[in-house]
This record gives sequence, structure tokens and C-alpha cells, in this order.
Amino acid sequence: MKFENNKSGNGGFITLNNETKEVGRLTYTIFPEEDKFIISFVLVHPEFEGRGMGKYLVEEAIKFARENKWKAYPHCSYARAVMTRMSDVDDVFLKN
Repeated sequence: MKFENNKSGNGGFITLNNETKEVGRLTYTIFPEEDKFIISFVLVHPEFEGRGMGKYLVEEAIKFARENKWKAYPHCSYARAVMTRMSDVDDVFLKN
């Protein structure tokens, strides 16, 4: 599996691909003046659901936020549920 971050301006998306096709994607918006990173949407294509791929996308987004010293706000309910269950995201998790 391979992640690819397609950043453009203050937004972008992270894709997760296997050898032949896209598995899923996570869209985001960056507010650099506020040091904030908003996770807008997480999508895993139906044939890959139930394998933890969405969680992998959220983890990659958290890594990207940490690299840039941003707080991550999960607007997406799935991303919020994943981050709420994680014990090691207090440094980046913006809850409101």
C-alpha cells in the first residue's frame, strides 16, 4: 500500500493505493494562519471496506499535521470517531 499526498494551495487529499488502484482518500483543508488542519472527508471504496483502510488514512493525515506542527480538527464524523479511540493524538487533536 502506498500513500500519496496531493496538496494544492490550502487544500488537498491523501490517497491510499494498492498495486493497481485507489483504495480510498481523505480530503483536507489547511488554515496555516491558525496552525489548523481540517479533515473534511474519508472515503474507502466498497471493495476495500472493513480492513482498516480508513484508519490508515486518518493516521497518515495525523502524521502530516504533526510534520507541519498543526492541530487536526476532524470535521468528518468517521475521522472524529477514529481519533477519539486513539490514545496518542492529544498533541494534535483539536476537539472543537
